Amino acid sequence: MTGESWRDALFNRRMLICVFTGFSSGMPLYLLINLLPAWLRSEGVDLKTIGFFALIQLPYTWKFLWSPLLDRFALPLLGRRRGWMLATQVALLAAIPLFGLLHPQRDIWSIVALSTAVALFSASQDIVLDAFRREILPDAELGLGTSIHVNAYRISSLVPGALALILADRMPWSGVYAITALFMLPGIGLALFAREPALVEGRPLTLREAVVEPFHEFVTRNGTRAALTVLAFIFLYKLGDSMATALATPFYLDMGFTKTEIGLVAKNAGLWPSVGGGLLGGLWMVKLGINRALWLFGVVQVVSILGYAWLAWLHRPDLWTLGWVIGFEALGVGLGTAAFTAFIARATDPRYTATQFALFTSLAAVPRTVVNASTGWMVENTGWLVFFLLCTLLALPGMALLLHVAPWGADAPKSAEKA
Repeated sequence: MTGESWRDALFNRRMLICVFTGFSSGMPLYLLINLLPAWLRSEGVDLKTIGFFALIQLPYTWKFLWSPLLDRFALPLLGRRRGWMLATQVALLAAIPLFGLLHPQRDIWSIVALSTAVALFSASQDIVLDAFRREILPDAELGLGTSIHVNAYRISSLVPGALALILADRMPWSGVYAITALFMLPGIGLALFAREPALVEGRPLTLREAVVEPFHEFVTRNGTRAALTVLAFIFLYKLGDSMATALATPFYLDMGFTKTEIGLVAKNAGLWPSVGGGLLGGLWMVKLGINRALWLFGVVQVVSILGYAWLAWLHRPDLWTLGWVIGFEALGVGLGTAAFTAFIARATDPRYTATQFALFTSLAAVPRTVVNASTGWMVENTGWLVFFLLCTLLALPGMALLLHVAPWGADAPKSAEKA
């Protein structure tokens, strides 16, 4: 690809929009999984209660149930996509500061209710942002646009996971939550000033069509067997690496690393290789095509799990080894996630973008929210080394399904075919 082609791919309005969709989508989720537990623990809430808060992520798994409503109905202002974007983002802007008005020791059930509401608003925002992004990106830009979205999503974690914690040492929690909520403003600006995607002919015109037709179209597109194969692939492709990282911090502690060492190394060695891997993955997908990227990046993703097995085999707290293991795994996750999310976007029908995208991403979230609950039991019975080897084996069925869902070179760009 020529230098001019790279510039054309990177520097256009659609890629800038993907930065905003990713940041706005990730910030509320990281608030729930990073900032909320830190706040509760600092206020003396026991770990058992904090663990219960993991269940508030369930709306992200079940969001496909109400996604047809967002496909079928449009709010009075801004259009079908931008109207819902603005509504969910304003709801988040209003809800997040309310945490600062509550006290964990006195108002724990009010915090549960508010957390659930934030998760519902956030999951609904994800539905419409995913649909909006899919509808503005041409197929040739799906890989790059998706990787930019995913990377902005990860970078948003620095707001509740770093900035807010630093502020918490210097001001009351009410101020921390108020400032954190202000980071929803870029998404609100996007909703107000972006262009509404063109309406697609054949979109659902009744609620029944919005509920039934997305599933009917997916199953009848290439037959029931092919549909089930795609769903199995979506479930399995990220299963191994998701399980391998589910207990990462307890694993590092068991290997003898201190909390400070984990905090310093994991933050820097994990985030930036993941971001870099995602961006490089998006650029390479312009050249390779999504199918080839799924194969190549998937191999890196599988091999990176073995780094944890190596660390478990060494069983000594060497910081350089920890940095290399975390960095390589994060690179593999960045590459694999970019290709995987682009595949999901490509698998949606433009007429039913919100519902099908929500269905696929909900299924992809099952390992994170359900299967990973068994990882502690597995480690207790096998030990860390065998556990990571098992995670590597569980990553292979998803790779094998690529033979059916993404054959090598089937979508290769012409430049790649000639290479």
